[in-house]
Formats: sequence, C-alpha cells, structure tokens
Amino acid sequence: MKGALTILLLTISNLFMTFAWYGHLQFKKLAWFSKLGLVGVILVSWGLAFFEYVFQVPANRVGFEENGGPFNLFQLKVIQEFITLTVFTLCTVYVFKTDKLGWNHLVGFVLLILAVYVIFKKW
Repeated sequence: MKGALTILLLTISNLFMTFAWYGHLQFKKLAWFSKLGLVGVILVSWGLAFFEYVFQVPANRVGFEENGGPFNLFQLKVIQEFITLTVFTLCTVYVFKTDKLGWNHLVGFVLLILAVYVIFKKW
C-alpha cells in the first residue's frame, strides 16, 4: 500500500513539476500569460513548484524504508526519474503537442526499465 501511495504521489508531483519547468513555454500562447515579464513567469512557476513539493515530500517520506516504506534511497530516485520521464513524455506528446514519440524515445524507455530492474535486483 505504501509503495502504491508513493508512486501515486510522485506522479502527481511530477505533473506539477512538468508544468512548472516547461509549461511556461506553452502558456505564452495565453494572452494574459504572454504579458508577464520574466519575473512574473518565474513567480507562476514557483507557485506550481510549491504543489510539486506538497506531493513529493510526503511521497518520499511514506516510501522511504527507514519510515516504514518499501524503498531505499536509490530505489526512490530511480522511481522518481522513471515517473519524471514518463510524465514529461506524455505531457510533451499529448498536452503540449510539441514533439512526436520516436523510436529513440522507446529505446530509451526500455533502457530506463532495465535501469529500474538493475537497481531493484538483489544481487
């Protein structure tokens, strides 16, 4: 249960992170947003990043093995990276619609899955 909750919270966190880090590149198409200067854009991104942390910090606390969760630090980081790239890719292709998914992206995801396997494998 704690593992699933960790993954859910990290996924929500990454949605906010993607919009905080890259959304402003798309939001400029909105009339009110395009009038903001750099400081305004930074403040909007910080506002979104706040919610990233609202979900990310509890996710790592719940998931960390020393707090009764199922994951060690390496595992939490690899899960985070996998979720980050998955959420980013889905947002880029289906929400922002700026890029298309190519074969090289698919090969990269296979390698990420292999990385998750290697990190989680007890040797």
